[in-house]
Amino acid sequence: MFKDDRYKGLSLADIKRDIIAGLTVGIVAIPLGMAFAIASGVKPEYGIYTTIFAGLLVALFGGSRFQIAGPTGAFIPILLAIVLEYGYEKLLVAGFLAGIMLLLMGIFKFGKLIQFIPRSVTIGFTSGIAVIIFSGQIGNFLGLEELEKKQYFHENMIQIAEHITAVNWYSVFTAIIGLFAIIYIPKLFPKVPVLLVALIFPTAVAMVFYPAEVATIGTSFGGIPQSLPRFQLPNITWETILELWQPAFVIAMLGGIESLLSAVVSDGMTGTKHNSNRELVGQGIANMVTPMFGGIPATGAIARTATNIKSGAVSPYSGIFQSVFVLIILLLFAPFASNIPLASMAPILMVVAYNMSEYKSFTHILKLKSGDSLVLVVTFLLTVFVNLTTAVQIGLLLAMVSFIKRMSEVLQVEKVIPDKMKETTMNDHLDTWSSTCPKLSFYTVGGALFFGAADKFESIITRSINQRPTVLILKMKHVSILDATGAANLDALVTDFKNMGGTIIISEANSDVLAMMKASGLLHKIGQHHIFSHSEEAVNHGLQLIEVNKCSICSKENRTTCKAFKQSTDIPVSSAEQ
Repeated sequence: MFKDDRYKGLSLADIKRDIIAGLTVGIVAIPLGMAFAIASGVKPEYGIYTTIFAGLLVALFGGSRFQIAGPTGAFIPILLAIVLEYGYEKLLVAGFLAGIMLLLMGIFKFGKLIQFIPRSVTIGFTSGIAVIIFSGQIGNFLGLEELEKKQYFHENMIQIAEHITAVNWYSVFTAIIGLFAIIYIPKLFPKVPVLLVALIFPTAVAMVFYPAEVATIGTSFGGIPQSLPRFQLPNITWETILELWQPAFVIAMLGGIESLLSAVVSDGMTGTKHNSNRELVGQGIANMVTPMFGGIPATGAIARTATNIKSGAVSPYSGIFQSVFVLIILLLFAPFASNIPLASMAPILMVVAYNMSEYKSFTHILKLKSGDSLVLVVTFLLTVFVNLTTAVQIGLLLAMVSFIKRMSEVLQVEKVIPDKMKETTMNDHLDTWSSTCPKLSFYTVGGALFFGAADKFESIITRSINQRPTVLILKMKHVSILDATGAANLDALVTDFKNMGGTIIISEANSDVLAMMKASGLLHKIGQHHIFSHSEEAVNHGLQLIEVNKCSICSKENRTTCKAFKQSTDIPVSSAEQ
């Protein structure tokens, strides 16, 4: 179904570069995988399993040469909420359902549609997720024990406040060591894998100087098994589908957005072009298979994909080698992970939260003080204080309402007033005509004539024809859209005007507008002989209908005002036309 040319033309040197890139990304992915799993309310090994299987499958079936998939920070709030409300087993079901949705989105070529999600919505929930991730690590940073994970932000903050006097200063010291490592190692030793060092160095300090004083993976989760889990199908029933389809849909949408965004970033870094629909198919397959091995939902990871590219990756083999490397580390060194302090993971996740917060974009949109600003703030607050599902739904709804409002304001309906035209030699006569001619009115219409603006269009025209002209010409050259509601309102106008004994003429409507008129029956009601591709032809026809020679105004003193009007109708008169 999708042609794959990502592996063509590879040399042995390219494969070697992919191996190096895969090893480098694997070193970065191991601590992140464990940290994201823990923050999502599940055991750290589930993040490792996700890194292995999702990374492998997206590399094999995805649409980008350089995409690295795995657990990401964006999923933390929604996964934690599912775990707290439904449990880990149903999280696997939700991930599987999300995989099916992503697969179908790719098959039915929805890849391009995701780009229409407003930036104010994505920045709003991304910033909200960053706040949740950061605040969720305060307890581990301070070494606060007996904290019970809650679904809502304010509940977690209340718990931290209640236990603040029980700060473990060993944990604080451990976390500070990791934080300093993340900040200064890239500056001093740019080629050193900073996240791995930020995990290993605090662990070594804790083991040597104050063992048993801080909570570790071993004390909290019982260590990481030195093997892969057995294959097991998720327990899917009709009841669980009805129960979990909404969170599964949010996982699918979030995964699709982040994976395609990551693919776009990789395109910008390499000059390549990804296949968005194939990428969704790859993400769908990965999220269907990974839960069968205990893994959590995954998507394209922007930071790891960028690391892959900077490390010299050439093809999807780098993603395959990453998964193989993480698998080898799991089989050989899993027991050593038991000694990793939870405090050493806190600064890693806090820095991830800071980097994904989009604070500059957030501030920029906020300063606009527009409808986008409102959408941004509402989405952000709902993400933090309610949940991501509600935030995305309400955010998209507000964005749609804001868009409809702006589109309705774009519609312009203006009467052609000849004395505003560039033809100046006849201004006196034309001005007299524009204020006294009772028989012919000419309007330009510009913008989208849809349900949000249809009433505005009808009311403007109705108010403007109080003199009851015989002919009404509508120049619709700049009408980009005519929907069913707009056609219905135009139909009502045509009916009322015909009942008054008048005739409506349409000029310069585009093919889409004419097609809608035909489909709605409006074209038949107006009459094909009243449709013109040029305004000059429409005016000529209108002058024949009003019988200029019998006009009480033009017949006086041999005036030629209507002829002057005919000569000037092709001159732009409004901002809608220019």
